[in-house]
Amino acid sequence: MLIIGLTGSIGMGKSTAAKRLAQLGLRVFDADAEVHALYRGEAVALIEAAFPGTSANGAVDRTKLAEAVVGDKAAIGRLEAIVHPLVRAAERAFLIAEQKRGAEICVLEIPLLFETGADARVDVTIVVSAPASVQRERVLQRSGMSEEKLARLLANQLPDAEKRARADFVVDTSGPVEDSGAEIDRIVESLRGRQGSALARWLREDDNTDQDAETS
Repeated sequence: MLIIGLTGSIGMGKSTAAKRLAQLGLRVFDADAEVHALYRGEAVALIEAAFPGTSANGAVDRTKLAEAVVGDKAAIGRLEAIVHPLVRAAERAFLIAEQKRGAEICVLEIPLLFETGADARVDVTIVVSAPASVQRERVLQRSGMSEEKLARLLANQLPDAEKRARADFVVDTSGPVEDSGAEIDRIVESLRGRQGSALARWLREDDNTDQDAETS
């Protein structure tokens, strides 16, 4: 099974690209959606313990959590130490299920793919990209967004140019959706029949980690 890692900076069109991949019959794991689910479930008590007062009514209050960690690298690191392993476990379960289902290709949609080292757990990377002016216009149209907030978000992401340099494929999303969709179609067609090794490597690493934990 081949694993595609789909990523791109904020406002570059990851969700639209993911929808196109799904329309082609590929199953897509949305890391952002998983985080939202964790903030309503498994991660709530852990985050409340680390950041008291950031949850209410059995769910994490994302605004309060953002206020608790913004500009504090140590706090962000503590939050990531809680959330990232849970997301990774969910990704692993998704991939194993897809392998058992006989899927040829599946997709991990991960906003911080390169930043978190998750690119080591996929076979192929696709980066969606557009000029900074287009990105800025798209993002500032979002409710609650400001120039300051956008600057903070971009500060936590690799520059677009670096993502494009590290990608196996780059999809330009600045034009009509039909154009970027056609490019995604061509990429997927070129990948059909290719065998991946990322999942087997991932499972071996996890098995070795478990064995080390048992003998320590």
